Amino acid sequence: MPTEVDSELLPQLGLKYPLIVAPMAGGPSTPELVVAASAAGALGSVGAAYSNPAAIVEFADKVRQRTNKPFAINLFTPHPAPTVDAAAVERAIAATAGYRAELDLTPPHFSPPFQEDFDAQFEAVLRIRPAVFSFVFGLLAPEHTKAAREAGILLIGTATSPEEARALEDSGVDAITLQGFEAGGHRGIFEPDAADPEILLRDLLAQCREKVRVPLIAAGGIMTAADVRAAFAVGARAVQMGTAFLATREAGTSAPYRSALNVPKRKTRTTRVFSGRFARGIENRFMTEMTPNMDAVMPFPAQNKFTRDLRGASTAKGSADFLSLWAGTGEGELWQGSTAELIDSLFAE
Repeated sequence: MPTEVDSELLPQLGLKYPLIVAPMAGGPSTPELVVAASAAGALGSVGAAYSNPAAIVEFADKVRQRTNKPFAINLFTPHPAPTVDAAAVERAIAATAGYRAELDLTPPHFSPPFQEDFDAQFEAVLRIRPAVFSFVFGLLAPEHTKAAREAGILLIGTATSPEEARALEDSGVDAITLQGFEAGGHRGIFEPDAADPEILLRDLLAQCREKVRVPLIAAGGIMTAADVRAAFAVGARAVQMGTAFLATREAGTSAPYRSALNVPKRKTRTTRVFSGRFARGIENRFMTEMTPNMDAVMPFPAQNKFTRDLRGASTAKGSADFLSLWAGTGEGELWQGSTAELIDSLFAE
């Protein structure tokens, strides 16, 4: 494989391999995983969307203590806080009361804010000065783009449609991750309540490669060396992979999550029930039972905060019933060895 050419995704990074190990917030992205990915010649990513500024700085410090290789920090771009009235909260509490009783949880004390302050998080990113700042859910504000430029930080946005990709290019990003419908985790759709375009990766690359001038990074369902080659064949300059790394030794994936992943033919679909935004994960009890009751699901990010105690308690009990088991459509047994060995195997040819 011509990695010498393809690895010029962003020449400033000096990567050995044209691979980004995806940011996986909420546990799987550990300092050890980021270090292993970057030290092996790929670009490791810090999934920092749920972290406060101090935690982001602490995580980056741990990475830099172990490697001088480039890495990325990823955040969710901000949107206006949703309106959540008392009736919506009451419906959500009533719909999940049985689950909380089963998990020995008290009724939640639920109130805003529903997420971390983006401006404070971004200020932490500017202080850290990672090689790359990547983001999902929309465009960066011009003042944030300008500040990143002045700090010498490269920018990678995420698109699920050609329209989003062109908007990102016009905003001044250095590269775009094209997230096919196969991808695990949150869909990068710009508007929280918008319908999912549901464009498969191959089609998305075909629709963008002649119209978008900045480098395109393929994401979604990529699990093997053959998948990597196929992405390059249809116009990708690099690949981003997440699910394939969830079972590696360095990943912080919980035991029940790993057990759910250890099924050769995992059944996944997109859902709003865990966070209020579309995300792809392995079907489980909470997804199945809550889907018919969508009027009890609050908008993002309120729903994400509301279900956090359920997910934490489910992990503590060793159960995958109430976990957001984010995973892409790729099938087969996941690699359980080291991150470095997996990366080398992807580019062995």
